[in-house]
Amino acid sequence: MTTIIVYIVVAVIALVIGILAGYIIRKSVGEKAIGSAEQKAKNLILDAENRSETIRKEYILEAKEEAHKLRSDADREIRERRSEISKSERRLIQKEESIDRKLENIEKKEESITNKEQSIISKQKELDHVINQQTEELERISGCSVEEAKAILLENTEKEIRYEASVMIKEIESKAKEEADKKAKEIITGAIQRCAADHVAESTVSVVPLPNDEMKGRIIGREGRNIKAIETLTGIDLIIDDTPEAVILSGFDPIRREVARLSLEKLIVDGRIHPARIEEMVKKSEREVNAIIKEEGEQATFEVGIHNLHPELVKLLGRLKYRTSYGQNVLKHSIEVAHLAGLMAGELGLDVTLAKRAGLLHDIGKAIDHEKEGTHVDLGIEVLKKYKESPAVINGMAAHHGDYEPKSMEAVLIAAADALSAARPGARRETLETYIKRLEKLEEIANTTPGVDKSFAIQAGREIRIIAKPEEVSDEDIVFLARDISKKIESELEYPGQIKVNVVRETRAVDYAK
Repeated sequence: MTTIIVYIVVAVIALVIGILAGYIIRKSVGEKAIGSAEQKAKNLILDAENRSETIRKEYILEAKEEAHKLRSDADREIRERRSEISKSERRLIQKEESIDRKLENIEKKEESITNKEQSIISKQKELDHVINQQTEELERISGCSVEEAKAILLENTEKEIRYEASVMIKEIESKAKEEADKKAKEIITGAIQRCAADHVAESTVSVVPLPNDEMKGRIIGREGRNIKAIETLTGIDLIIDDTPEAVILSGFDPIRREVARLSLEKLIVDGRIHPARIEEMVKKSEREVNAIIKEEGEQATFEVGIHNLHPELVKLLGRLKYRTSYGQNVLKHSIEVAHLAGLMAGELGLDVTLAKRAGLLHDIGKAIDHEKEGTHVDLGIEVLKKYKESPAVINGMAAHHGDYEPKSMEAVLIAAADALSAARPGARRETLETYIKRLEKLEEIANTTPGVDKSFAIQAGREIRIIAKPEEVSDEDIVFLARDISKKIESELEYPGQIKVNVVRETRAVDYAK
């Protein structure tokens, strides 16, 4: 019994000892694990602090570099603007000095003119006084007044003067033909004054649509660099105003304007607008326009059936696609003239190929009339001679406006075909109503002139034929009659080109044999 109790006590003591040992061992292991975890946590925190410090330093460095870059850009831009401002100031100073010099010269000239005027006035008074004295002396010697003397003199010399004046007018007109250049410029000036408001505006501008108004700022660019590059490379003015979503291209050269239009459209689609890109797009558009010009010229020759033209003449024909005359496309007009001349030549049994060839080339001078001085007829003669066209073709082209005498029936047909194509109602921005009113007004001006029996507007208003009354108008007087009517037409009527006034006088004697 005692042994059992001893065993139990020993077992209990062993259990207690085991429990205590296990507790001590577990506590020791737990403390080691906690110490290791705390160390790891400290290490992690230290690494994190080191990394954050590194990142903070990198960000500070990048910020300093960016600030330095921005400061450098700003300094450079400021220097550039200061340089431009200095240049502008120098230019303004030079202009002011030039204006001051001009004002001084003007003041000197005005002073000189004033002195001359005073001198002229004083001399005029002296001259009037002398003339009055001479007149009084002549009246005293002759025994008649100034009015009576004038009447006698005019009565005695009227017939001789009228004849001499008619001969003189004919001589002046023949001399005027030799000065065709000057007369042509006057005609062109008058035509521009009559038609500038509509036709010039319509034929010298192109409108490029924009996707939005923000694109206007991109086209202008910083300090206007982009728009300056476009205008410099194309020679066309860009008008950017309040017109919503549109840019206007203005220029008298239609081909350059087309190049500018294509370039701008390409830049808008591309979205990258800067001087280098602008130059690239302009060159690309020039190649495209040249290709279109060549293609249009070849198409025109194919449509008319004319072959063996010099390649340069084909290109010049293609350039006429971008040329208008009173709103009429010159290339289409040339094709139309070629067809009309060919048809009429065929009906009359003449050379159809010659008529078509000369008809197609009759306005070839208009392809270069903005590049060289002279009328389109003279320029056309020069071009056709350069590319070895036959004399018959050259004469057909040269005679279509009456500047040169036609040497063949084909040349006459080309002039007629040109008149038909240009003068038909609607061909040149002229409605039928306006066309008829112009013809009626033309005949009315002629019929209201004394000495006119009948008048007929022919050649679609380019010529008026007047039948004079032989009992009222002599052969010498018809020169004055034609001149009076032409002056009336110039002052009272608006018309394109020129109108030929042709006065006819006929005297018939009738008798009967009995």
